[in-house]
Amino acid sequence: MAKITYIEFGGVEHVVEVANGLTVMEGARDNNIPGIEADCGGACACSTCHVYIHPDWAEKLPVKDAMEEDMLDFAYEPDADRSRLTCQIKVTDALDGLIVQMPEKQI
Repeated sequence: MAKITYIEFGGVEHVVEVANGLTVMEGARDNNIPGIEADCGGACACSTCHVYIHPDWAEKLPVKDAMEEDMLDFAYEPDADRSRLTCQIKVTDALDGLIVQMPEKQI
């Protein structure tokens, strides 16, 4: 179980515990966190679960695969270093304390 902080574009923070094995996107969905739409349900077929990883965590996550890189091209204002799709980040104990920030909108 990991405690993850989701920060809405306007600054509202939601700190929730997410079970290991779920994705960061599923944690947002299951806890009704606004700002992560997840239109494709986690199939990495859209970019509506796009977030910016807090700088302290950007280097600690597994690297993006080619499919995630391709989908991020469709995200709203992607950042080469910090943008990730939350459907592609599996929760483990190592993610305890993770902070993600939502973009202004999802497209």
